Amino acid sequence: MSDRFVKPGNQEHGWNDPPQFSYGLQKDPGGPKRNLLNKRVHAPQLTGPGSEMQSAPAAGVTPPRGMNAPPMDRTAPDTSPRRPSDVTAETEPCIEDVQEPLYWALNACRHTVKKQICDDVERRLKLFEDMWKSGKLSPLVKRRMHGLSQALKSRNWDGADEIHRGLMVDHVSEVSQWMVGVKRLIAEARSLTPQPVNN
Repeated sequence: MSDRFVKPGNQEHGWNDPPQFSYGLQKDPGGPKRNLLNKRVHAPQLTGPGSEMQSAPAAGVTPPRGMNAPPMDRTAPDTSPRRPSDVTAETEPCIEDVQEPLYWALNACRHTVKKQICDDVERRLKLFEDMWKSGKLSPLVKRRMHGLSQALKSRNWDGADEIHRGLMVDHVSEVSQWMVGVKRLIAEARSLTPQPVNN
């Protein structure tokens, strides 16, 4: 959920470029507002008998009077190595899951939309697939395109359009070549309101 508000820095941009925001995705959480930064931390006392600075705490040092030592963690950390394939399977959606709803919408539009428009959309979808397979798309763009295709599949036109808008604002260098076709596909599918895919 942290990727929905402000994105981490991008290596392609300069040091003084503004942060990338997801326009249209910022929603009010609905709960009571809490100011988490309203606690004051007092400065350490530099006067008194133990005012010398220590570079590292000694192992046998006891805590000051009135304070208890933190509990010792008796569990060993998980030392089993994670395979890279496990990590990518969790975070990166499959290209087929993303392409299926897109091509479903394209095929539904072929009966009423001009052939030239459908061919252009198909060419852009192939370009999207080529960029995905060649590794030119970031994992965040892949996840958001998966969300867009699922919104398209469930006929949530506004949700698909919102994700499209966020991708165009935040990742224009990655998606500009093929996102025009996806936008046209959303608009044409919205005007048709075709039947959902049977799964």
